[in-house]
Amino acid sequence: MSQNHLIDKLLIMGKLKILTGLHIGGNSDFSPIGSVDSPFVRDSLTHEPIIPGSSIKGKMRTLLVKNTCSDYILNDIDADTDIVKRLFGSSGKNSARFARLQFFDLFLNRDCVEQFKNIETDTYLGEIKFENTISRLTGIANPRQIERVPAGFVFDFKLIYNVENVAELEEDMQALAKSFNLLEADYLGGHGSRGYGRICFEDFEVKKVIGENKNIDIGEIEAEIEAVLKGSCQS
Repeated sequence: MSQNHLIDKLLIMGKLKILTGLHIGGNSDFSPIGSVDSPFVRDSLTHEPIIPGSSIKGKMRTLLVKNTCSDYILNDIDADTDIVKRLFGSSGKNSARFARLQFFDLFLNRDCVEQFKNIETDTYLGEIKFENTISRLTGIANPRQIERVPAGFVFDFKLIYNVENVAELEEDMQALAKSFNLLEADYLGGHGSRGYGRICFEDFEVKKVIGENKNIDIGEIEAEIEAVLKGSCQS
């Protein structure tokens, strides 16, 4: 079966919950002058915080590559494993191929917006974290203000998986579930070594987009993804 033959598309949906303040840098035009040195990215229409699909795709790919490469320093993109290339795509000179995964930008869950809209926050649906860097030579502090998405916010997560080879579907889903698990154990956005950006996933649901291929068991896929996750949203 040709790898380029599109058998079906699977829509994988879930919730991404913020456990500790999240910062993904955005345009300072959206913040009041003088209030924030480093604002987070917002939707240009609603000004609500968003998580760009490129941010989550890049982090999930990097973590999966780190988990499979043999060296401390990441390998060249041509040396990525075949499963990484087919899931996330490759622009390598000798291994260019389309990605089976198609990510979406993540927007705030509407129930979450209703829950938090009347709560007073430092900025619109955001908090300001004051940070200091201190020069080792002079001892002088350099204060800065970083805008974060507060803990407790929930984003709607979804991606499309292109089914091109049913025989590879189980292996692909195992790798995808592992990348979710690795991200839960790591962080999203900036300043993760200082505790920012801890997240968890929950409430996964899988739907077929095109047809009813009997060789694709979406219930089994949902169970496989849920089984790999740590359940940190419930702990």
